[in-house]
Amino acid sequence: MDNFGHLLDGFANVLTPMNLLIALLGVTIGTAVGVLPGIGPAMTVALLLPVTYGMEPTQAFIMFAGIFYGGMYGGSTTSILLNTPGESSSVVTAIEGNKMAKAGRAAQALATAAIGSFVAGTIATLLLVVVTPPVVAFAISLGAPDYFALMLLSFVAVTAVLGASRVRGFASLLIGLAIGVIGIDQTGQQRLTFGIPQLADGIDVVVVAVGIFAVGEALWIAAHLRRKSAEVIPVGRPWMGRQDWKRSWKPWLRGTAYGFPFGALPAGGAEIPTFLSYATEKKLSKHPEEFGKGAIEGVAGPEAANNASAAGTLVPMLAIGLPTNATAAVMLAAFQQYGIQPGPLLFERESGLVWTLIASLFVGNLMLLVLNLPLAPAWARLLRIPRPYLYAGIIFFASMGAYAVNAQPFDLFLLLTLGLIGFGMRRFGLPVLPLIVGVILGPRAELQGRRALQLSGGEFSGLLGGWVSWLIYATVLVVLLWPLLRRFLVRPLRERLVTG
Repeated sequence: MDNFGHLLDGFANVLTPMNLLIALLGVTIGTAVGVLPGIGPAMTVALLLPVTYGMEPTQAFIMFAGIFYGGMYGGSTTSILLNTPGESSSVVTAIEGNKMAKAGRAAQALATAAIGSFVAGTIATLLLVVVTPPVVAFAISLGAPDYFALMLLSFVAVTAVLGASRVRGFASLLIGLAIGVIGIDQTGQQRLTFGIPQLADGIDVVVVAVGIFAVGEALWIAAHLRRKSAEVIPVGRPWMGRQDWKRSWKPWLRGTAYGFPFGALPAGGAEIPTFLSYATEKKLSKHPEEFGKGAIEGVAGPEAANNASAAGTLVPMLAIGLPTNATAAVMLAAFQQYGIQPGPLLFERESGLVWTLIASLFVGNLMLLVLNLPLAPAWARLLRIPRPYLYAGIIFFASMGAYAVNAQPFDLFLLLTLGLIGFGMRRFGLPVLPLIVGVILGPRAELQGRRALQLSGGEFSGLLGGWVSWLIYATVLVVLLWPLLRRFLVRPLRERLVTG
């Protein structure tokens, strides 16, 4: 019951005129930028991260919560109207959503996506309130070896599990780790600074996130630029008939049940639950013939799973300080921007801030539903902005945001350099998430590893703590060896069962 008492205190902080205005501004900006093609929630958050710079922390995170959920909402509009998912978790929404739009049911597709996002976001945020404190209590019992093992699992998860290619995933992670160790280490030695004084303090995570996501994406789009804006399907006022409601409410709940647990797992993400939700709805639907032609269940379920997964990612991010997707990684950068370290002590040291953030997720979720239903036609008009103007604006705001972090012209040079790295990664198919995770968790993994080795007098056995670290190392080993296990154990066993 203490948790709900803290939550009520959080609502008391949010429900003031100024904070409600900031929340409204956050959800409006987040939705507007999230709607634009090819941007997606992670890039939305990265691009707008500098907007909160200089604000008081509580108000900044109220706005940030709105931007976070707003970016998730906006991505469904792009997927449905343009068949252009902002990120991989929106791919499934585009399959049926765009077919519905082409069949003249864009309004219904947008409505079920918006309401499903609201239902899933509300239930998942409530689960966040219930689940996170026990996870925090468990995390407090962990030692340095356990944290080092957890971060190693996070590195392996984002490279070997989520990426299409393990080699490219690990290459991206190594680039991130190299960027993360730039600066002065704990012994006072400079690393990878090349004699440049501005690099002695390291590279700010905000500059890295904005450069890799925003500038890299803008350069990539510019290299493949089409001069005219994409054809946007007209949208009326979103509404749902009785039959649409009947076919949508169960997929909303099932999608939430899939999304939240996967979002909270280190190797979960939103891709797996959205595909599972789509497959489930196709199997359970009374109208399977409509799948592939515009089935409303194929929009309702995956979109709910996507948004529930977004709330689930906040559990390990707040409780342990581990980001499980790109959006959570950028959000972790926002905490570091204010000198706040997410982890088991966060709820003790910054209790008011955390519960205000969680309460603002409920408020922002409601605001998004109120905004998205009547304003969907207005958001659709944003999709008509010509690409040259759109990405010129992105680079302008990215440059202004990066400069505002330290007010140093050198950061603009860094921004361009990181943008070129981001462009090269897209060119050669390297995933972006491992790089961001490497930048953020690399120094922290080094710190925990040093502590574990100091406690053991330099013996490598110090990295092996209690049963938690042993279990994590076993999981890492299985993940790394899974291709061999599948080839030499699982596949022959399956063939024997089939033939026998």
